[in-house]
Amino acid sequence: MTSPAALSPYKLREPGVSLALYRGLKWAVVAPLFYGYFSGRIHGQNQVPRQGPFIAVGNHASDFDPPFLSISMGRPVAFMAKADLFEVPLLGPGIRLYGAYPVRRGESDRKALRSAMAFLERGWGAGLFIGGTRTADGRIPEPKIGAAWIAAKMQVPLLPVSLWGTEQIKGAVKPRQVPVTIRIGELIEPPASTQRPLLEATTEQCVAAIHQLHDLGR
Repeated sequence: MTSPAALSPYKLREPGVSLALYRGLKWAVVAPLFYGYFSGRIHGQNQVPRQGPFIAVGNHASDFDPPFLSISMGRPVAFMAKADLFEVPLLGPGIRLYGAYPVRRGESDRKALRSAMAFLERGWGAGLFIGGTRTADGRIPEPKIGAAWIAAKMQVPLLPVSLWGTEQIKGAVKPRQVPVTIRIGELIEPPASTQRPLLEATTEQCVAAIHQLHDLGR
């Protein structure tokens, strides 16, 4: 695990107002849905760094994944969101404080990655789905190296996270009431540089860890 001393260029925590908003939305909205409707379980929360930047990397099968992954961290995690949402009164400022950053359709992935880096510089955790898009079975057949690239540039650790069961949520009329389990693995050290072979090796290490957690099921 990267020590606070090694993170001297960065703040150690996100702003207090963001933490307060995170806790409010977590317990008022997301947690009742996760624990109540989906009978949610979270394993391995002790693996999450209590302070300092890190990158949570997970599989992705549902629109419910970002808020569910976020509450499993116990602290705010920055995710990308559609730029149009930031133009909605009250909602826009609220999700920005919560840790969202805008991405417009058609913009380069590199711009989104740099937005995530800006949050890491301010002491946040960042959340990235390592496959880049949703898959029907929650597996990661074509991982992207973006998370490893950020980790190498910023020298922050990666935290593998498996979301199990969310691939079954989508229903024709309303979300299917299925059990959901989140498993958090051990921190993975960042690549020593941005050389592609190192990025690919770290990405494969993350994917292997996520799949191993996913295979544990409920």
